[in-house]
Amino acid sequence: MEFIKPDTKIDFVRWMKAAIIISLVIILTGIVSIIWHGGLNYGIDFAGGSLVQIKFKEEPEIDKIRSNFEEIGLENSIIQTYGTHELVVRTPEARTDLKELEAKIGTSLATAYPTGSFEIQRTEVVGPKIGKDLTKKALLAIIFSWIGILIYVGFRFEFRYAVGGVIALIHDVLVTLSIFSLMNKEFDLNIVAAMLTIIGFSINDTIVIFDRIRENSRKNIRMGQRDIINMSVNQTLSRTILTSLTVLMVLVVLFFFGGSVIHNFVFTLLVGTMAGVYSSVFIASPVVLLFERIKPSSRTRKK
Repeated sequence: MEFIKPDTKIDFVRWMKAAIIISLVIILTGIVSIIWHGGLNYGIDFAGGSLVQIKFKEEPEIDKIRSNFEEIGLENSIIQTYGTHELVVRTPEARTDLKELEAKIGTSLATAYPTGSFEIQRTEVVGPKIGKDLTKKALLAIIFSWIGILIYVGFRFEFRYAVGGVIALIHDVLVTLSIFSLMNKEFDLNIVAAMLTIIGFSINDTIVIFDRIRENSRKNIRMGQRDIINMSVNQTLSRTILTSLTVLMVLVVLFFFGGSVIHNFVFTLLVGTMAGVYSSVFIASPVVLLFERIKPSSRTRKK
C-alpha cells in the first residue's frame, strides 16, 4: 500500500539544520531539567527501597489499600498488580527490619480485610548498593546495544552509515530522557526495557532507508548524494508512515486503557517511537551526507 506518490520530491535534507537545532534545544532543555531536579526521578530499582508481595483470595481494591498505607506512613509506595489477586508494593525506604515492616503492613490490612483473606508472601529490600549496581548494568546494556549496532551496520553497509544510525539512536534515548525529566516521571527498570525496545525499532526503520540509499547509489552513479538521500527517504516514506502509525495506534490504546502499571512504560515507547521516526529521516541520513562531505566515498571520488 502506497498513499505517498512515488514521484514525491520533498527536500528533507533542506530541513537538516533546523532539525538538528530543534533536537539540540530539546536535549539541552532536558539536561537543564535533570540538573534542576538533582538527577532523574529514580524508582526503587535504582534508588533502593523495600518490596512486599501480597496475595489475596479475591481481587483487592488498590485505592482501599493505598488509603491504608497512607495511615501507616507508606503513602509514597508504588502498588502494582502481580499475577492473579496479587500485589507488589514498593516503598522508598530500604527497611533493615523486614519483620517489623511485614507486621506493620499485616496489621494495617487486617483492619480492612478479614483474617485469612490475604497473605504476605515475601518481603525484600533493595539497598542503595544494589541500586547503584543496577544503574551501572542498565547503562552498560544501552551502551553495548549501541556498540553492537555500530558493528552490525558498519559490517552490513559502511562505517558512515553505522555512525549515522548510532547517532540517531543516541538522539532518541536523549530526547526520551529529556521528556521524562521535564515531566518528572519515575525512571525504573521498565523504562530501561522500553529504551532498548526503542533502539530496536528505530534502527530497523533507519536500516530500511539506508538500504534504499545504497540501492539508489548503485543505480544512479552520477547523481549527488543529497539528491539520492532525498529520493530514498521519499521512496520509503509510505512504509515509514504506515509502520509508525500502526505502532503508535497500539501504544495510544495501551496508554489510555492499559492501566497505571504499564503507563510509564508505554509513555516511553510513545515518545521514543516518535523520536525514532523523526531521527531516521532528519538525523541518521543527514549524518551520512555530512560524512560524505568530510570524507567522500569511493563512488564520489570516481565521478
